[in-house]
Amino acid sequence: MNRKTINSLIFLGALSIMSILFVQFYWIKKTVATQEKNLAIQEKEDSLNLKQFSEQVHVALRNVLQEISTSISDSSDLYGAVKQIQTNSFTVDIHEDLHPYYLETLLKREFYSHNINQDFLYGIYDCFSDSVIFGNLIRFSKESLYEPSKESSIGLTSPKMIWKKDGHYFTVYFPNINGNSIEVSEELGSPWIFMGVIVSLVVMFFAFAIHVILKEKRLSEVKTDFINNMTHELKTPIATIALSSDMLIKGDFSQDQDRLKRYASIIYKENKRLENQVERVLNVAKLNKDTLTLKKEELDIHSLLIDIRENFEINHSETGAHLILNLNAERHLIQADMLHINNVLTNLIDNATKYCDATPIIEITTKNDKKGMTIEISDNGIGIKKDVQKMIFDKFYRVPTGNLHNVKGFGLGLYYVKITIEQHGGSIHLKSAVGRGTTFYISLPYK
Repeated sequence: MNRKTINSLIFLGALSIMSILFVQFYWIKKTVATQEKNLAIQEKEDSLNLKQFSEQVHVALRNVLQEISTSISDSSDLYGAVKQIQTNSFTVDIHEDLHPYYLETLLKREFYSHNINQDFLYGIYDCFSDSVIFGNLIRFSKESLYEPSKESSIGLTSPKMIWKKDGHYFTVYFPNINGNSIEVSEELGSPWIFMGVIVSLVVMFFAFAIHVILKEKRLSEVKTDFINNMTHELKTPIATIALSSDMLIKGDFSQDQDRLKRYASIIYKENKRLENQVERVLNVAKLNKDTLTLKKEELDIHSLLIDIRENFEINHSETGAHLILNLNAERHLIQADMLHINNVLTNLIDNATKYCDATPIIEITTKNDKKGMTIEISDNGIGIKKDVQKMIFDKFYRVPTGNLHNVKGFGLGLYYVKITIEQHGGSIHLKSAVGRGTTFYISLPYK
């Protein structure tokens, strides 16, 4: 999948998500508008219902007061005696002795006749002590209509109850009536919360899909680069063997045995080279943390580095490359596999030599820390771009060079380095800048 196809896929996916979001936003906005309209209607209906309820209660309480006043033959003006304290609370001034059973009977009758089918709590007050001298909770049900609550501390009101107290006013409270029963904010907020959750899930899925696609593309590029490098590496010995074989077939070497041996030697060496390359690829390709076996022993890192420098100077005597050692670690004995640690250090030094446009200058510094020792390997090479630094330890990965194959390799060396260091309980990371070289930091524990 090429970059153009991926860009088209991302564009179409983003366009699809935007279209879905637009449709969702349109319909949710329309739903919210309808909901707001319905809530406004409901508020108006509730307001009218509360107003009608208040008027019905006023009429019922006036009738109760008038009944009380008539029974005592009192023709005084009853105007203003019924007052509404809150939406669900009313007071009625009285000037007569009022028996609780009689008041309760009148309230039940008037409320029933005016279709006030609500629980109510009444209380008779003494204004001198400002306290309730009697009260009761009356519950309404369709089966039994109005009856005193069994949970009341006073209990059932009896007509035979002896009553000698003087009440000055009584109150009626409706506990199930609430003038603020509509929660507008919660009703309006829920569609947007739902949309936010859906959008988050869609965006997360789209981002994950793009991540997988880009990862597969990177793996495809690594695979292609590996095949190109392997083809180039294998083509050279194959071409040399083919040329030497052709010379042996066409030439007459009966009088020139030395030349015959030289061509045979070339074929043998190139065949061994080809065999070693294939074997190396197969072995490292199968390498992982489970298959790497270490034979740990006490290893002197400083002695190992000195030996590596001697070999380096012999192999690069003609190139002028320099390997500088700063052996600053006071404790340089660790438990490690000498063969694998040697391969790790040699691999990093070889890379520093290969990826350098000038005369290679490599500097190795050792230090101590609390857990072990640190080995820093710095070079003056071409450096590594920041966006590919996190991938250079992946299997088969090589920094893209197009069709240029001036540096040999299969992208397995740094993978091997990372696996080996981690199996020793250590870690490796790097710092690099293009044109200014690279520094690898290796941390190895003492045990």
